[in-house]
Amino acid sequence: MSKKEEIKIVTGNKRKFEELNEIAKEYNLKLSMIDLPKFEIQADTLEEVVRHAASVIYTMLHEPIILEDSGLFIESLNGFPGPYTKFAKQTIDINGILKLMTNIENRKAYFKTALAYVDEYEIKIFTGEVHGKISYEAKGDKGFGFDPIFIPDGCEKTFAELNIQEKNQYSHRSRAFRKFLEYYL
Repeated sequence: MSKKEEIKIVTGNKRKFEELNEIAKEYNLKLSMIDLPKFEIQADTLEEVVRHAASVIYTMLHEPIILEDSGLFIESLNGFPGPYTKFAKQTIDINGILKLMTNIENRKAYFKTALAYVDEYEIKIFTGEVHGKISYEAKGDKGFGFDPIFIPDGCEKTFAELNIQEKNQYSHRSRAFRKFLEYYL
């Protein structure tokens, strides 16, 4: 298979896939979703997590793939949950984050994505960030993860109140994927 025919995305999250697929359409690229576990290691950076997972999955599939990991970094919580965002979502969830933020005026936060592309020659990492703030309550039902409590800078709505096209104008995942596409194409 040559470049530019089809890009395989490893994710079990259909909504993540839909966000990336919406961008790929702009470039007339076809994406396909491979639902495999990510083999996440606990690490202090998203880049370490995706580099490890990409190399493990590549040895299984022996074909070019993309996978990504995203984290929510809250300034007043010293960057928590950061690379442990998935664990925080599974354990304390949105209400737990809002409880940790009770009486905290500094609501600054950012989402970051590390996206890994691996083929027989290399593993390349692309990152994207979007800065914003944590809302005082969850709003919206269109997103996933911590989208209902994240308001990107320059917007009045949470990610979960935006449709895919609107979210892709701001999103960390969109920024990382567009950097990958510049490299890939």
